Amino acid sequence: MKLYDKLVSTLIIAAAGLVVSPAHADKLRIATEGAYAPFNFIDASGKPQGFDVDIALALCEKMKADCEIVAQDWDGIIPGLQSRRYDAIVASMSITEERQRVVAFTEPYYSNVLAFIGPKGQEMSVDAEALKGKTLGAQRATIAGQYLEDTLGKVVTVKLYDTQDNAYLDLAAGRLDGMVSDKFPAYDWLKSEAGQKFEFKGADVDINDKIGIAVRKQDNELRERMNKAIGEIVADGTYQKINEKYFPFPIY
Repeated sequence: MKLYDKLVSTLIIAAAGLVVSPAHADKLRIATEGAYAPFNFIDASGKPQGFDVDIALALCEKMKADCEIVAQDWDGIIPGLQSRRYDAIVASMSITEERQRVVAFTEPYYSNVLAFIGPKGQEMSVDAEALKGKTLGAQRATIAGQYLEDTLGKVVTVKLYDTQDNAYLDLAAGRLDGMVSDKFPAYDWLKSEAGQKFEFKGADVDINDKIGIAVRKQDNELRERMNKAIGEIVADGTYQKINEKYFPFPIY
């Protein structure tokens, strides 16, 4: 889902192999973004909540680990992992070749597609010729943003935002003609008061986007423990219960 800024590829931890892996630690710190509802957001009390958080806590229960969930801005989320501020990232992060150069991923815990969003009731074709001259938005450093730039950047004005919420705000305020988004968080926003004036346009964009948990490359034991726990929460119905809490359709 989210493309990592190329600058991060320069972050090499030369002494990484000398650091003790947290794989058997009783306590783990897990980072999420906190600005990507319903997958991760900050509630009124200031605590991280959402699908990602519920999945992380369910995995921790299976691993018998005492986990603390912390929020981290997206642009710094992999550097924070590399500098050992936390042990894993559960933040709807797409598994990409670029990211795999600097972190390791678990098996996917859900799959994602992209979607166009535009004003409800207005005809909006999503082919390049029809969109020519329009202004479309997406979140910066994401699969959606990269898709928008690569596919339509020569025919539309692309506006990129630091968070998904800020992209929604500009769409609702009329500063965008439309946007490209991961479909599942957009589905949640379309149910909100501001989102009710908008709808999905055209067909889903399937880019074979798999979402995984990121850990440091040397923490293979932790990655394997998480893989085992993912299989367990799927097998015993825990995953399905979490899925149904947020979506009326399966996303695994």
